Amino acid sequence: MSQGILIFAEQRDGILPKITLELVSEGRRFADKSGSEVGAVLIGAGVEGLADTLAAYGADKVYLVDDPSLAGYNTDTYSQIFAGIVKEKSPAIVLLGATTSGRDLGARLSAKVGAGLASDCIKLELNNDGRLILTRPIYTGKVLTRVTLTEAIQIATVRPNTLPLGAMDSSRKGQVEKRPLNLTEPVKVKVLEVKKGEKQELDVAEADIVVSGGRGLGKKEGFNIVEELVSVLNAAMGASRAAVDSDWIEQSHQVGQTGKVIAPKLYIACGISGAIQHLVGMSAARCIVAINKDSEANIFQVADYGIVGDVYQVVPALVQELKKML
Repeated sequence: MSQGILIFAEQRDGILPKITLELVSEGRRFADKSGSEVGAVLIGAGVEGLADTLAAYGADKVYLVDDPSLAGYNTDTYSQIFAGIVKEKSPAIVLLGATTSGRDLGARLSAKVGAGLASDCIKLELNNDGRLILTRPIYTGKVLTRVTLTEAIQIATVRPNTLPLGAMDSSRKGQVEKRPLNLTEPVKVKVLEVKKGEKQELDVAEADIVVSGGRGLGKKEGFNIVEELVSVLNAAMGASRAAVDSDWIEQSHQVGQTGKVIAPKLYIACGISGAIQHLVGMSAARCIVAINKDSEANIFQVADYGIVGDVYQVVPALVQELKKML
């Protein structure tokens, strides 16, 4: 019988992103309710030190596979390792972040172990039988549906910033089970090089505050005023697909169905009309502020606060007022 909760402890360059800690925290809450155990699968190179942090957020056991060849995410190696542990431990619930790596790994894991998968979830609940009830958006975010999975092992990918982050307890210790790298299938994919952007900026998927620019800025230089607002709020820079397609900003900043799906505490849209593909990516934000000179723009239908005006007048004025306050 499947039991327990297993978390994919995604790490990037030796750092645990917020979504990993959110998942461990949620797993801890579920385990306390059901009387089960929380395990975390930690894969990478030189990442053993992260096990203490996972334990502090609620992991009872950390399955560690640490090898120099695992420095970067590789779909072939990571899926083999994770699937092997899932088959061995047969957890009732497996949780991954709805990140680029998590979505890829979740789908491959589902196929490898023959388990059900619900993707892009924004809320997790347990029914009286200890089975998951998952809330996820469908039809490009127009409808929220609650689903259950019938397979013994239930796999879900969860959007960042949608689950509460538990308190860190440094006195809490977990067991670390070190495992050798043992691949039974050929590795068909090899990562030759990873190119990073010139600027080291906040990831829009992780940030509490995101300020995005769109086609309404009119030109690439328009992002300069957005950058001022980003700076004063210590926010992450986002963008609509139209702005990215116009080569005004790098694709890593794109928010939307074909970009990153985010759920910040505050989202400010500057010159974004509100195409449905963009709304899918930011509709889970707790507070949405829209700035657009078109009073009929679709973005105002989902905004908590709307400012009808020219972004080149509104944003600088907003920056000046915020500087006085912050």
